[in-house]
Amino acid sequence: MRNAIVLIVVIVVVFFMLVAGRRFRNQATPKTTLTTNNIKNAMTPDFTLKTIDGKEMKLSDLRGKAVLLNFWATWCGPCKIEIPWFMELEKQYASQGLVVVGVAMDDDAKDVVPKFAQEMKIDYPVLFGTEQVADQYGGVEGLPMTFYIGRDGKIVKRIAGLTSHHDIEESIQDALNTPAGQGQTPHALLIPQVAQ
Repeated sequence: MRNAIVLIVVIVVVFFMLVAGRRFRNQATPKTTLTTNNIKNAMTPDFTLKTIDGKEMKLSDLRGKAVLLNFWATWCGPCKIEIPWFMELEKQYASQGLVVVGVAMDDDAKDVVPKFAQEMKIDYPVLFGTEQVADQYGGVEGLPMTFYIGRDGKIVKRIAGLTSHHDIEESIQDALNTPAGQGQTPHALLIPQVAQ
C-alpha cells in the first residue's frame, strides 16, 4: 500500500513538473501560429531565413512595405505559372512599396532552387523554407500558398493554389492600400538579387 502511495505522489509531481516546464517554455519563446480561423488581419508570424545567395532575411524588416509572400516549390506546375506574374507585378508596383518574397519548400532546396531561380530569372528574394516556418503559417499544406501582407504587418489575404493575374494584382493593391500603422513608416531596404 505504501509503495502505491509513493508511486502516485511521484506521478503527480512529475505531471506538475511537465506542465510547469511547458508553460515556462511557451512563455519564454512566444510564437504566432496561423490557423484557418485567425488568418485575416492577423499579425504575420516573423521569421529569419537564408536567401539562395547565403544572406539572412528577416520578414519583420519589411514592415512599412506591402509584401507578397509566396510559398512554392520547383516541382509545382502552378508555381511556375505565377512566378513571371510576380516579377512583372513587383516591377509595376515596387515604387509604391511592394516587395515579393518567395519561400522555396523543396526537400532538396539547396541543390535545386538556385539553378531553378537562375533559369526562371527570378529577380525577387528567394528564401530556403523550413517546416517550422510553414507550421507558423498554418502548415502550408498545398503549393502555391500566397499571403498578402499589409504595410502594418497584418495579413490582408491568403490564396491557396493558382489564381488569376487579375486576382493577384487586386490582392497586391489591397495590401498596398493598408496604412503603415502607428509608428511605422516605409523605409528603404536592400533586397538581395539573384545573380543572372
